[in-house]
Amino acid sequence: MRWLTLVFVLLIALLQYPLWLGKGSWLRVWDLSQQIDKQKEANATLKARNDTLDAEVRDLKQGYGAIEERARSELGMVKQDEVFYQVMDGGTLPPPPAKPAVPTPDK
Repeated sequence: MRWLTLVFVLLIALLQYPLWLGKGSWLRVWDLSQQIDKQKEANATLKARNDTLDAEVRDLKQGYGAIEERARSELGMVKQDEVFYQVMDGGTLPPPPAKPAVPTPDK
C-alpha cells in the first residue's frame, strides 16, 4: 500500500511538471500575456501618432490654410502690408534699475 501511494504521488508530480514548468506552462503563458498587453499599448500610442501625422499630411495637401499657418508659426512670415504684434508675458519683465546712492556732503 505504501508503494502504491508513492507511485501515485510520483505519477501526479510527473503530470504536473509540464503544467507548471514546461514549455507551455502557466508562468510562461502569463509572461507572454503581459508582453502582449505592453505591445498593444505601444501600438495604440504609435497608431495615434500615425493618425495625427496622416491628418496633417492630408491637410497640407488639400488646402493653403495649413501651409499659411506653418509659415507664420515656424518661419515667422507675415503677409504684405500686414502689421505683426508680439505680446509679451507681463511676469517676465526685468526689475527696474536701482537708483544710485547720492553722497552726503561732509561737514
